[in-house]
Amino acid sequence: MNKKLILSVFAFGLFGCNQREASKANTDLLYFDLKGYFVKEAIRLNKINPQVKKQVIVNGTSETSVIHITDWQKEFAIFMNADINKASWKGSFKADNNLAFEHYTSANKKIPVKNLLVSKTDGKVKKIEIIIANKNILYLSGDTLIYYPDSLYQIKKYQKIKLLNAKSYQITGKF
Repeated sequence: MNKKLILSVFAFGLFGCNQREASKANTDLLYFDLKGYFVKEAIRLNKINPQVKKQVIVNGTSETSVIHITDWQKEFAIFMNADINKASWKGSFKADNNLAFEHYTSANKKIPVKNLLVSKTDGKVKKIEIIIANKNILYLSGDTLIYYPDSLYQIKKYQKIKLLNAKSYQITGKF
């Protein structure tokens, strides 16, 4: 009986420690919670299911369609992947914040996210702009991500691999 009681107390103690650690991790964000913001936006947009006019341009060739996006989290994946709150990036961004915007920049060559600008009005996000750049001796890429809540999202990407032709594409969704 004592072994079961001790084992139960130990198990509950471990579980309780893990729960506190998980909740603590969410409050340790140093910068704007980009991933959390887009997770909430994806949930909201999945509920209201807006009609989107989506235009895709690949190397100058354009295609447009009007659709209902079924998985906004997948659609916003590139925005969420640009989250600057990674543990290894802690302290790598210069912050310039006030009531109208939050602006984060990094000159670290190992960090692809170079610029994150969150414009606000009355505390609400009105625009998010992200600049991503990767460069090495074989590869060069640049992304510009723009999001206006309930209006537009845009992904512009340029890619150049040594000895291959450059490739560019742009995705624009208007709701």
